[in-house]
Amino acid sequence: MKLLLAIDESKYSEAATNAAMQLQAEQCEVYVLHVVKPPVLIPYAYIGEVDDLGQVVAEEMRRGKDLLDRAQQVLTSAGFRVQTLLERGDPRDIILDQAARLNVDLVIVGSHGLTGLDRFLIGSVSEAVLRHAHCSVEIVRILKSAPA
Repeated sequence: MKLLLAIDESKYSEAATNAAMQLQAEQCEVYVLHVVKPPVLIPYAYIGEVDDLGQVVAEEMRRGKDLLDRAQQVLTSAGFRVQTLLERGDPRDIILDQAARLNVDLVIVGSHGLTGLDRFLIGSVSEAVLRHAHCSVEIVRILKSAPA
């Protein structure tokens, strides 16, 4: 089985990685994908001066590579065959494009659980992948514990 695991630096992606590890390692080829979003350009009067936008992107790419290296180590030590992919762009588009290009059988993503205005303004990557992927999609949620 070919699996695309899309991750970011959140606890939701950690849960998605744990879900992937529940599969039979010897039967899975895992592609771990991290997408670096383009920086949002806001006039510096609001956020301060940025000397070099290229440095910001380079730092995000470095952090993404470190994230992928850690995920690869965890999955490889569990017996999975792993390849990593680091891309720049809109996560929704990149995840869908890579899933199709690699002809994966399953995409696993974490859900940040955005609601209301946040969901409207930011959008839901997991929802877009679920609606448009050519294959099965597993969305991993972290259940909030009930109040004591």
